[in-house]
Amino acid sequence: MNKVKAQIETLLYENAADFEIAKVLKAEIKTYFDTLEETFATSGGKDFLVKHSKKIDSILKLVFKVAHRNMFGDYMPMKNSLPVAMVALGSYGREQLCVHSDIDLMFVYKEVPGYNTKEMIEKMLYILWDAGLKLGHRVHTVDDLFNISKTDITIKTALIESRFIEGSQFIWTEAQNALTQIRYDDPSAFIEAKLKEQKMKHEKFPLTMEPNLKEGVGGFRDANLVYWIGKVLFNTNNIKNLPLIVVTEQEYREFRIALEFLFRVRSALHLVAGKKEDTLRLDLIPDVAKFLGYDHSKEAHRKFTKRVTGSLKVIRLYSIIWLDILSRGYVKESEDRYLVYPTAEIDDVNGLVGQLCDYAHSPFEAHATFLQKLIHASKPEQLTPAYYENIRKIFYQKHAYSVLDTLSYAKLLKYIIPPIKKVVDLPQFDGYHQYAVDIHSLKCLEHLENIKDPFIRTLFDALDPDEKAMLKIVTFLHDAGKGREKDHHLVGATLFKLFARDLKMKSSLIEKGVTLIHYHTLMSNVAQRQDLHSEKTILKFASHFQSKKRLDLIYILTYADMSGVGRDIYNTFTAKLIKTLYRQSIEALEHKEALGETAKRVKKERLLKENPLFLALKKSEQKKILAIPSNLLFTRYTSSEIVEIAQKAFNLSAYTYSLKNSSYLTIEILREKSLNLGYLLTKLAHLGVRNMDIVKIFDNAKYFKIDFTEKVEEDDLPRIEQIIEDSFVISERGTLASPLIEKDEIHIDCKHSNNYAALYLNCKDRKGLLAYVIDLFDAMGIEIATAKIHTLKDITKDIFLIEKNGNFCHNVDIIIEKLTKG
Repeated sequence: MNKVKAQIETLLYENAADFEIAKVLKAEIKTYFDTLEETFATSGGKDFLVKHSKKIDSILKLVFKVAHRNMFGDYMPMKNSLPVAMVALGSYGREQLCVHSDIDLMFVYKEVPGYNTKEMIEKMLYILWDAGLKLGHRVHTVDDLFNISKTDITIKTALIESRFIEGSQFIWTEAQNALTQIRYDDPSAFIEAKLKEQKMKHEKFPLTMEPNLKEGVGGFRDANLVYWIGKVLFNTNNIKNLPLIVVTEQEYREFRIALEFLFRVRSALHLVAGKKEDTLRLDLIPDVAKFLGYDHSKEAHRKFTKRVTGSLKVIRLYSIIWLDILSRGYVKESEDRYLVYPTAEIDDVNGLVGQLCDYAHSPFEAHATFLQKLIHASKPEQLTPAYYENIRKIFYQKHAYSVLDTLSYAKLLKYIIPPIKKVVDLPQFDGYHQYAVDIHSLKCLEHLENIKDPFIRTLFDALDPDEKAMLKIVTFLHDAGKGREKDHHLVGATLFKLFARDLKMKSSLIEKGVTLIHYHTLMSNVAQRQDLHSEKTILKFASHFQSKKRLDLIYILTYADMSGVGRDIYNTFTAKLIKTLYRQSIEALEHKEALGETAKRVKKERLLKENPLFLALKKSEQKKILAIPSNLLFTRYTSSEIVEIAQKAFNLSAYTYSLKNSSYLTIEILREKSLNLGYLLTKLAHLGVRNMDIVKIFDNAKYFKIDFTEKVEEDDLPRIEQIIEDSFVISERGTLASPLIEKDEIHIDCKHSNNYAALYLNCKDRKGLLAYVIDLFDAMGIEIATAKIHTLKDITKDIFLIEKNGNFCHNVDIIIEKLTKG
């Protein structure tokens, strides 16, 4: 700076133009800003802002000196004789100027003939603008200050945090007298207006995953408001110096730590963005965190963001408490909300929780005195049975949200609800959730207790008290498993189960709750990402719940979960999709057999996803296996067998087959090329069929497994292999005698599902029976999607699922006639 002063002295001596002086200042400012990152690294939060404010002071003082010299030359009056003072306002006045914030500046003057004060002020402003400083400036006479303060609450706010920079001390003294008058002018109106303004800002900038550090909940404006009102009432220059009856040392210590951290975060945010930026956007978090010493890992970003949210909550808590104390006697309590106050004789947390429950018949807000009492109340290190009794009581209240929200404000949520401990302030970087986990959970509970969808409201109202309490706990804990390596659905379900046992919940309700948390994202995912006209989709979804009650519960939970994510996530469009899925799933409950089969498949899919052989496959191959339409493969085969069959299908060229001839003959065929199954079975009609599976795989591949009733001679195996080979080239049909089947032994269901009809055969087994049926289907062009053939004690129980291509259901009478003719 000394070098710059010397350069300017030279320019002043040479009578250089103002823009030449501005160029030197501009270069100095650029150099200064280029070194701010180094300064930040070695400075604390407030210390960095003070240094920056002092640097701006030095530049402004230099400009004042230039204007002073230029205006008066060799006849310069003393500074105190000049009828003008340069004054800092706003954050600059508090010495909390952030690096890219506007510099709020005020020139206070008196109109004295011969001093050309306005011209001098104008000269200073032009030099500062030419130097590249972003100014927010005001120019007022001393006599105007009081009247100006009454025109706008923002102006009054700026004026009461004025700080002298340069100029006449006499003018500044007169200005201070005016500022004192401004402070004393109608404090009630000022406090009321500022509290109203704060409420509007909180509504506009709630505490989200992208918080506004300046205007939002728990931001600097909350801390500033304590300072402003304290300044008006006590003329203190900082919050720490407020009377102990307002701010205790213990409270201030925690508040100051949080504020100091947020100062650093905001400064880093400005440096990273390269401009004024008060919203901690998700895309800026990695670089901002790096400035504060965090590494580039996701875990480090999580810790950083978690601390930001926690710090904002601390500022929110203490500003609520202190503002209440400061504003008593100046503003009336709002009548548009139900405020609850603590009972004097209760001084332990459990008693206060019980009192909150007593108020929870209606939505309420805890008064600041209640929050203060909660944070200072006594409590044991570990929850006792008496505590669990009250915790259980919370969820039986009509408005449990109000209780838990109060505990959240008082930073007691993770103490009272232990399963939530690891997710308090936990960020969600998925781009979907707009809030940290605990805030999201609270909002979900709030929406559950204030359901706006009439149909879902009816479902909720139909639940009994125990079910409602269970659902409230599930809704609050559904994301409690996040932040771990394991799937949060599974972890959350375990946490719920343990917590529910502590609350002495019925085992049947615990089991329902576990299912709900396991699958709490399923309904929204299926409704928005899958084909709701697919019967497979509906059955697979419904198989997880299998009763109307459980479908009701997951529907209500999904509504609450989506509504708690953020604005317009649960909207008319998504509501329609979810209701469609719900109604179709209710209808699917009538298909008990299909539902049970699908449930078995779902279980097998879960085992598959844990199988090392399956996990070794490409992702595309895994998807193909899971998309196999037939349930038969999943219900009859082990996960390893499924992978083995699929691997053969991936490498298939035309067809492949194998024979096993141990206790009985087994033929396995995997083919893409057309197989004359009727011919094959006709040629082997002398062998009884014990079991046969036919399964469509993928990419036109089909799998056949035929177990015969007996073992064949080893010499016969080459002939059987030749028959199999011929089955791929011969198109002729075999000649078989009609089996003796009664009409009541056949049942055809053309409404089995949307995609398949079914033929059930339950009759005495005969040689060639299966060959005859398959041959008939081949002749009529009937495509078998799945066949489950099973023979026990000479009774065959066969099920064929037939694709609805028109050849089957349109020819039911013909099929029955051909199968039953003697």
